[in-house]
Amino acid sequence: MLLLFGFLAFVFAFAGLGGYVTSTNIESWYVDLQKPSLTPANWVFPVVWNFLYFLMGLSGWLVWRSAGGFAPGGAALSIFGAQIMLNFTWSVVFFGLHSPGGALVEIFVLLAAIVANIIAFWRVNMLAGLLLLPYLAWSLFATYLTAMVWLLND
Repeated sequence: MLLLFGFLAFVFAFAGLGGYVTSTNIESWYVDLQKPSLTPANWVFPVVWNFLYFLMGLSGWLVWRSAGGFAPGGAALSIFGAQIMLNFTWSVVFFGLHSPGGALVEIFVLLAAIVANIIAFWRVNMLAGLLLLPYLAWSLFATYLTAMVWLLND
């Protein structure tokens, strides 16, 4: 059970870093961008992302536990780590570098990593794979938002 907190700490560390990059650019850069009509209010994003990061941490822990450790779960957990880092990278590219176009390219790589993560986790623990489906759904919506911000501001 202690390692559950380790998985949660891992994902929330990246969430915190991404949140920092994001928050320092909301009022100074993002506020002036043209956004699509389906853009949620700013307060929605941290609520949704905290829930999704909790599900990610829980799913990673379930795979670790079901596989019997890091070595047996290595491939699936490596994909997991990669997609967490790619998720953080999107924040750096979009908010830190102010590059919606670059973030759009990056998010397609992230989507592929999320799908690979779901498949890898599903093979070890079906529930762990299912827990990542809301993350995929929100990331698809984020892809739409990213594309529209790029189109509306390019």
